[in-house]
Amino acid sequence: MDFELMINSFPKLLNAAVVTLKLLSISLIVGLFIGLLFAILRLNKNIFINKFAYGYSYVFRGTPLLVQIFIIYFGLGQIDSLRSSFLWVILKEPYWCAIIAFALNTGAYTSEILRSAFQTIKPGIIEAGKSLGISNKIIFYKVQIPIAIRQSLPAYGNEIILMLKGTSLASTVTLMDLTGVAKYIISTTFKPIEVFIVAGGIYLFMTYIIHNLIKFLEKKYSY
Repeated sequence: MDFELMINSFPKLLNAAVVTLKLLSISLIVGLFIGLLFAILRLNKNIFINKFAYGYSYVFRGTPLLVQIFIIYFGLGQIDSLRSSFLWVILKEPYWCAIIAFALNTGAYTSEILRSAFQTIKPGIIEAGKSLGISNKIIFYKVQIPIAIRQSLPAYGNEIILMLKGTSLASTVTLMDLTGVAKYIISTTFKPIEVFIVAGGIYLFMTYIIHNLIKFLEKKYSY
């Protein structure tokens, strides 16, 4: 076991972890808005809107994240109309392609998490708001959404952790995230065990922080 390599690799991997956290943060923020939108569409009584939202969720939950990244990064680049459009400024960059794939993927899972949370809200709470003369829009934004988010925290915490581990696939499109830098170090030292132990330890520490943050939020907003 080369402990000197592990010590020397740690600062480089720690810097790469910042890229991983950026990918995770942006993807989760965008994915949360996508998930909320499609959760609302899933609750719509219009069968076409409902089926459209279900189709999005089914496709992105039913296919591997790696395949989605490859389709967005390699596949969209083969469409001539896209390469000549303003979208190519974004789609030619592996960083933004990875974020698009991650956001769409986590958005699909988040939509199902929020949909189930909305459906567990007791009808009496909504009826109480209506009896006080509060409009449906205010009830939805001020009552239903906060309750749904609160109830979905445990499941959403698991999704955040899964998404953190999923960001390791960004290295397949040349991004130098934590896994990407680990692979680069291994390619020059030919010592995968030592490097991946350090990288795995950093992933484990980030997972520990996320897990405890979710537990804190669950305890703070429990009722």
